[in-house]
Amino acid sequence: MIFGAILAGGVGSRMNISDMPKQFLPLGDKPIIIHTLEKFLLCERIDEIYIGVHPNWLVHMEDLIQKYVKIRKEQIHIVAGGGDRNTTIMNLVDQMEKDFGSSEEHYIITHDSVRPFVTARIINDNIDTVLKYKACDTVVAATDTIVTSKDGNVITEIPNRQWMYQGQTPQSFQINLLKKWYYDLTEEEKAILTDACKIGVVRNAEVRLVRGEVSNLKITTVTDYKVAQAMVGGNLID
Repeated sequence: MIFGAILAGGVGSRMNISDMPKQFLPLGDKPIIIHTLEKFLLCERIDEIYIGVHPNWLVHMEDLIQKYVKIRKEQIHIVAGGGDRNTTIMNLVDQMEKDFGSSEEHYIITHDSVRPFVTARIINDNIDTVLKYKACDTVVAATDTIVTSKDGNVITEIPNRQWMYQGQTPQSFQINLLKKWYYDLTEEEKAILTDACKIGVVRNAEVRLVRGEVSNLKITTVTDYKVAQAMVGGNLID
């Protein structure tokens, strides 16, 4: 089976425009997370969709689904998220296996709830790649020169841009492989993880690249939110 996994466990907002987590803010005529969910619902190759939500916002998420979702409601599952991104993913995996058992043929397509412009092509490319290679990450080539600085004041290194990519989501995995990677990690290794694909990197495993799109932006800042509103023709914020 192929499972969609939408990660919506955050509770804070760095945008300072609402006490509501940013995935629930309006984008055009509906919340950001509903735009994201709809992209997964429209992909018929995805069998079931799991959404990881902070326990305080589970009822709110259920209400949004009842209000906005018109298709495949029975294939949407809401699960309490964990304390960080990867714990939330593993909570979703645990629930998937409670519902459908464990299998070498189970795959998970994980995606940020605040990337509402993911395309059908990106989702399908993730599915094709993970079925063949068991692990993949969505990226776009870096267009700007990347500068590293260890102290925030002086340049440490300027790596060759042709080797640099910006990570996006989805990130997709064979579930049993992801579990093996994750539960083999030490607590110290878990503490340095920034996303799921880094689990594979820490394990020196092969993670394939899938071409993303610049438009597949993550809504993190007020500027991102303004750009997203313009993209859907919604009301701009001050």
